[in-house]
Amino acid sequence: MTTTTKKYNFFQEVFGRIWAVWGLISFVGSFLIIFLPSMLSYLFKDYAKGQKYFITVSRIWMRTWLFLIACPVKVVGRKNFKKGETYVVTYNHNTFLDVPLSAPFVPGGNKTIAKDTFKKIPIFAFFYQRGGVMVNRGNEKSRVKSFEAMKRVLAQGMHMCIYPEGTRNKTSDVLKPFYDGAFKLALSAEKSVMPCVLLGTKSALPIHKTLMLLPTRLQMHFLPPVSVADKTVKEIKEEVYRKMETFLLANKEKL
Repeated sequence: MTTTTKKYNFFQEVFGRIWAVWGLISFVGSFLIIFLPSMLSYLFKDYAKGQKYFITVSRIWMRTWLFLIACPVKVVGRKNFKKGETYVVTYNHNTFLDVPLSAPFVPGGNKTIAKDTFKKIPIFAFFYQRGGVMVNRGNEKSRVKSFEAMKRVLAQGMHMCIYPEGTRNKTSDVLKPFYDGAFKLALSAEKSVMPCVLLGTKSALPIHKTLMLLPTRLQMHFLPPVSVADKTVKEIKEEVYRKMETFLLANKEKL
């Protein structure tokens, strides 16, 4: 099912494109400022502590950038993270804006599953590789290697952030069907799944527009975790899907 195209007036069309250019300029400019401080994370002997420092710098960057583009984010549900516990965090995925939002606002050190094609971008590649577990989805060996890497991340006391829909949701449904990967990982590592719902990114960065950004209040809601104990991959996936879908349907106007 294709998504319903929202209509914008002339002012919104013009402003949205000008604001998108400002968004790109401010993103690149602010990234260059925080790049060297973020790279200090490689100097930590304790990888997990280095990653926690990296996430802290990333959070400062994102808070600043989101302020500059008038898209402040409200984070709800941090209390669902229990001290000493690590989780597989799953997100809904509507636009490219979801990506820089996800990991920085997770409490503590974490990594995100990431496409290895972004490693080719000069300078940004060093930042990208620090923040993510690289995978080539079209390569079986790469998928197996990334699965083991994600298990190591969890074993080191860090969270793993995953988009179970696989790609951006361009349909009119609030969620696309989930792939099994995140839930196989959670079951294999014996870690609970923390569903996280992102609101507002579809309004801020309309997926059917080539270049458009609009000031929008964004929200991140960490929902109560789903235990994997005595459950199959299918049961875990269905429970997480129901929780996220129910929340999204109740807040559909905020997407």
